[in-house]
Amino acid sequence: MAWLRAGRGGGMLLLALVVGVGAGLGAVVFRYLIYFFTWLATGHSQFGQAGYTGSSHLPWLGLGFFVVIPAIGGLLYGPLIYKWAREARGHGVPEVMIAVADNGGRIRWQVSVVKALASALCIGSGGSVGREGPIVQIGSAMASSVGQWVRLPENRLRIMVACGAAGGISATFNAPITGVFFGVEIILREFAVDALFTVMLSAMVADVVAIPFLGDKPFLSGFPAGITLGSPRNYLLVAVLAVLAALVGLAFKSVLYKVEDWCDALWKGRPEWARPAVLGLAFGLLLLALPQMYGVGYPVMFKTTAGDYAIWFLVVLAFGKILATSVSIGIGGSGGIFAPSLFIGVTTGMAYGDIVNHLFGAGAGQPALYAVVAMGAVFTAAARAPLTSLASVVEMSGDFSLTLPVMLAVAVASTVSRALSYGTIYTTKLLRRGTDIDRAAPWRALQDLKITDVMRPFQLALPVPPVGTAPAAQGGSPSGDGSVQKPDAVPGPVTDSREPQALFASESLGQALRQLEVYGRDGLPVISPDGQRVEGWVTGASMLRALARQVTGSQADATRAQAAADPEHGDAEAILAHPPVPLPGYRVIEITVTADSPAAGRKLGDLSWPPASVPVSVLSGRRLRPPDSEITLSAGDRVSLLIPVPQDPQPPHADGGTDHAASQRASTGSSSV
Repeated sequence: MAWLRAGRGGGMLLLALVVGVGAGLGAVVFRYLIYFFTWLATGHSQFGQAGYTGSSHLPWLGLGFFVVIPAIGGLLYGPLIYKWAREARGHGVPEVMIAVADNGGRIRWQVSVVKALASALCIGSGGSVGREGPIVQIGSAMASSVGQWVRLPENRLRIMVACGAAGGISATFNAPITGVFFGVEIILREFAVDALFTVMLSAMVADVVAIPFLGDKPFLSGFPAGITLGSPRNYLLVAVLAVLAALVGLAFKSVLYKVEDWCDALWKGRPEWARPAVLGLAFGLLLLALPQMYGVGYPVMFKTTAGDYAIWFLVVLAFGKILATSVSIGIGGSGGIFAPSLFIGVTTGMAYGDIVNHLFGAGAGQPALYAVVAMGAVFTAAARAPLTSLASVVEMSGDFSLTLPVMLAVAVASTVSRALSYGTIYTTKLLRRGTDIDRAAPWRALQDLKITDVMRPFQLALPVPPVGTAPAAQGGSPSGDGSVQKPDAVPGPVTDSREPQALFASESLGQALRQLEVYGRDGLPVISPDGQRVEGWVTGASMLRALARQVTGSQADATRAQAAADPEHGDAEAILAHPPVPLPGYRVIEITVTADSPAAGRKLGDLSWPPASVPVSVLSGRRLRPPDSEITLSAGDRVSLLIPVPQDPQPPHADGGTDHAASQRASTGSSSV
């Protein structure tokens, strides 16, 4: 399996195909499991839209069925989750996100089985949750198991997990574009070309596998067709709705975790396996008051857009769903929040559409338009995933004429959400555990930090001489064989000499990491963007310390930060992609302190060095240290010195141009400004 692990050729392609097939079949099995358990409990494959109608399988319970059935379901899935996979509790997506961000994409294989059974039991017995969270966790766990069996490296295992999530969403909603954006935007949280292609392939294959079983119609084909915005002035009404929907989405997030806290406090110290059964009675009372909250709720959404409910009841349904989903998860249930977000958006938007229709007449457009638009706005505010929201609404409704109003609503809702809240409905669960995956994302640290933030600046900047001239202050001079003779005032023999590569102060940390790995054992000089001054020195240690502080706030995680930020470690192709940029007029020489050297036993800061020279590192034993003036040198220590040297004049080309390497350096410098 080495060729699969290598990531070259067709390895990742084949794995993406396998994951796509598995995710597609998993989505089909999970859907039918939900239908089966719902039928077993109620006598119908979908339930709740008929209101106060009891179970045809348990008619002797009457309306008491709504109170009892959630407790019976909890008695089954509670011990299942507690004994076999406790991470299957809740809405599942945060567990996948943290596995990708902090655990290298590793998820236990049994999670897929336990999550499928537990969530199907929860939804079938009335749990007011969605099936997107479970199918994401099911697909991701399956993909992770395949990747771990092949022994994929962590960077590719993370991509496999995103493939599993995308495939699950794609198959269960017949929405491959939504699946791709969900996998990349929410799970993987970075848009890399290689990852995007692999995730696309899995999403496409999963949808193709599921279509023969689940059909090829748009998932929300029960919505009215031919919805139009009407006058362009109605975009203002859409913007107002987006603000309201964003507030509702943020309220959903807040209530969800408040209710979970209340349930935790109420059940503290009691056996967790019994929690869904006992507290399920409280959820049953809520179902008795509002039976439309039973299960996922798609049939109720279709009745909403058909105009079957009054305005006041639409408001009741919206806030009822917020409470019902929060209680379902708070009591220890297993299910997602994507479908509830759509439900809340549809009922909120439909109520808004009815109101503006009464105020402004038919010119305001169809109420169903606002119902569809609010779906995307509520989920955007809650999850802050605008691309996923836009794709889901347009693709699942099958009406691409809604793209512009949905795009506006998603943009406004995302802005409002970001202004009023830090965490999302997914990441808040992790924030409450003390994990901030937004701060921890390595790409964010590499984006926020510049080389000037991590380098050690020189007290006085050194000049970079023009090509073909000597520095103002002479150091050593090249000998006939190209080596450097011992300069004056150096306390020991020169045991190594090399031309230093240079980094521009405006370059990215990603470039700096690669150059340091290839060229910079002792570090590299940092030159100004115009290439005229040597401003400081940067080392791998200083880079890792800065990354560790930025990414995690502790130096302990520095190695992991480097691994994430330097995927091309030691790769010859990386060297070719990032060619060396020599620093003209300087060399780095290494001086070994001998036992009879005047430097032995003295502090580094007390020694005299050649003019315009700067100590850059001290190798003492096996430890490479920054050039602290208080370091006391011993025999065998090696001091690296950045020292100016004269250059051989470069003859002009026949066309009057300069040497190619020099022109390359100049162009590199100017491009960094």
